Amino acid sequence: QVQLVESGGGLVQAGGSLRLSCAASGSIFSINDMGWYRQGPGKQRELVAAITSAGSTNYADAVKGRFTISRDNAENTVSLQMNSLKPEDTDVYYCNAHVWTTRRYYNDYWGQGTQVTVSS
Repeated sequence: QVQLVESGGGLVQAGGSLRLSCAASGSIFSINDMGWYRQGPGKQRELVAAITSAGSTNYADAVKGRFTISRDNAENTVSLQMNSLKPEDTDVYYCNAHVWTTRRYYNDYWGQGTQVTVSS
């Protein structure tokens, strides 16, 4: 069993910053890609940013230049630094990890979600 626990969401004014963190724990052998997604009411979940185990990153066009994803492979954590936040960034943010378990199963795991609200 693998768990992803997120922290760091909250309320911030437009132009402000937040940092999201996610820690993976449990029966982990290794983790490939990790990422952050977001989803608003009535909308599909969309990729915000992803990072490979080698450190290559990928960002949604809407957040390029404002958000930075990073990870610590030794600690099995991934973070998202969000700067210059806009009201349209308001959503529930989910951590995602592609995990090889200790039983050699390859599964896709999600955190419980953390609310980010940006006021105008």
